[in-house]
Amino acid sequence: MAALSDALLVVAMLGYLASMICYAAVYAFGDKGVVARVAERERGRELVGAGGPPVVEFIGSPEPVAPVRGRGALAGWIAAGFLVLAAAAQIGSLIFRGVAGHRLPWGNMYEYVLAATSVAAVAWIVVMVRRPALRHLGLYVALTQVVLLGIAGLLLYVPVGPLVPALDSYWLAIHVTAVAISSGVFLIGFVPAGLFLIKSAYDKGKIAGFPFGDRLPAADVLERLSFRLHAFAFPIWTFGALIAGPIWAESAWGRYWGWDPKEVWAFISWIVYAGYLHARATPSVKKTTATWIAVLGFLTMLMNLFGVNIFFTGLHSYGGLP
Repeated sequence: MAALSDALLVVAMLGYLASMICYAAVYAFGDKGVVARVAERERGRELVGAGGPPVVEFIGSPEPVAPVRGRGALAGWIAAGFLVLAAAAQIGSLIFRGVAGHRLPWGNMYEYVLAATSVAAVAWIVVMVRRPALRHLGLYVALTQVVLLGIAGLLLYVPVGPLVPALDSYWLAIHVTAVAISSGVFLIGFVPAGLFLIKSAYDKGKIAGFPFGDRLPAADVLERLSFRLHAFAFPIWTFGALIAGPIWAESAWGRYWGWDPKEVWAFISWIVYAGYLHARATPSVKKTTATWIAVLGFLTMLMNLFGVNIFFTGLHSYGGLP
């Protein structure tokens, strides 16, 4: 079972890579890609030369070149299919690791990253189904998944083993599950947040040379998606990190809060995300300013996941680093 789990993780990473390649084809050959735009511009010149209407600026026409659109649409469906298959393989890897260890499969950093990114993959699939127009943003989601799974597989991997005594509790299913779910949704919320900042800067001419700036959705669309995802994840994080966590700490260590490094950074993340939601709900605060706070929040999450386990020692130092 452990070997099957490891093999499925490789399949998942290859699936995300294949999805990235197909999404790249969407950007290149889809109706918003460079090839499509050149083809439409040349078609416009041909119509003008043949005495047709003056459509020299044919870019953005409601009648794009059919073959180009067909290739781009097909690549988009294939990319989405690879992403779904990769997510299924990743979830399978997590399940088989749990079966191999006869326990819940999030008892160390490797398993936690696998669990959180599995939630992220499912969350993005839900977004793809509900918002098909944003499906091509899967390129950035797949890239993020490949990076995090690569880190987990290459640097954090440990063989399947029993839980350390501190984690052998039913609270593992409550506290860590809630934290992993919220972390996965925060991850998907971070993707449109970062793209919103890029799109806003591109629209203002600050990064005019950014290669994909004109192919991103409208800035407001990205910002609203990011806000909704963060608003969904925040109460789950509040319950997991600041309610279930302290209750488990009191049961295990005889105190609700002890300013352990993991606890401190979980609280910092909560403060930053609360600040983002407050700023987002305040009309006088620019959306770009609020979104930068959300990006900072995700950086604190990464610090809590990687930095605390690598650079600090505390009661939560059971990440299982090799």
